[in-house]
Amino acid sequence: MTHFQSPPEDICIVRLSALGDTCHALAVVRNLQDNWPAARITWIIAKVEALLLADIPDVEFIIFDKSKGRAAYNDVKKALAGRNFDVALCMHASMRANRLCRLIPAPVRIGFDWRRARDFQWLFTNRRIPYKANEHALDAMMGFARAIGAEPKTMRWDIPLSEADRAFAKQYCNYPTLVISPCTSQRSRNFRNWPVENYVEIARYAQQRYGCRILLTGGASELEREFGEVIAAQGGPNVINLIGKTTLKQSVAIFAAADLLLSPDSGPAHMATAAGTPVLGIYATSNPDRTGPYVSRRLTVNRYPDALLKFMGKRVEQVRWGQRVRSAEAMELILISDVTDKIDDFFTK
Repeated sequence: MTHFQSPPEDICIVRLSALGDTCHALAVVRNLQDNWPAARITWIIAKVEALLLADIPDVEFIIFDKSKGRAAYNDVKKALAGRNFDVALCMHASMRANRLCRLIPAPVRIGFDWRRARDFQWLFTNRRIPYKANEHALDAMMGFARAIGAEPKTMRWDIPLSEADRAFAKQYCNYPTLVISPCTSQRSRNFRNWPVENYVEIARYAQQRYGCRILLTGGASELEREFGEVIAAQGGPNVINLIGKTTLKQSVAIFAAADLLLSPDSGPAHMATAAGTPVLGIYATSNPDRTGPYVSRRLTVNRYPDALLKFMGKRVEQVRWGQRVRSAEAMELILISDVTDKIDDFFTK
């Protein structure tokens, strides 16, 4: 615990990416604001994530554009020139983020504990949050708030949405609405993706059983577009394919207006959580107790223990916290009936 004689007045946060993790960081920012409304908060954030969060009032954002190479660090250094912070919360352990932490003019720079301080983060910080076993990623990040004395408050995110974004979403969400964000965008992470034909079956089921409209959301990667085209063509008459056609703000507005999101372990699961929408998370390659939708535990399909046993010969308690199962076949352990049972549970209660 880092003790201050009085509440910190100037706080600098480093959390560059990814979308899900920045949603977790936003919950921390809101907690700090609820504890100390007069505190000035500066957040160093990546360019893409800034599109989602940088219009939050009462928070100063400094955008780190990694595409600019060394110049990106100079931009941050210029933005911080002449500033003095009471504390820096280094909530991102990567070499890129660590270098940025070192640029922050603050006597106290807090990083992760030894077990989680990746890429030699301990060389760039002078305090560490305490280690706690088996924490959800959001709770781990909230450890930074606790380390400087912020007390627990009601969890909130409050991502600003314009009337135009809300109107955009409303035009699609005038039915019971199931949003499907079917896959992660990176081909290198295909081990997280459920087979596309399973989504087709789920789209048909939700329409036939509950009269749902199906909205498909996601980025513009080739893989996501391929998934969207197949589901839209085969998934039934009331499927609208918005993959690659929305901004991040419009996506959050859709999540906020919809009834339910179906998603694997990816950013949209946490964006929807931040929007207050239940998430049916499908997990086999990662542990949902660590990275699952924070407030939708009862709706999560968890085949992670089965995947560990089948592909690694291990039980959950035998692997490090956060261990992933990197097998393209792992997600096939999730049955269509696993998901339809959760849909039934949601729409009949």
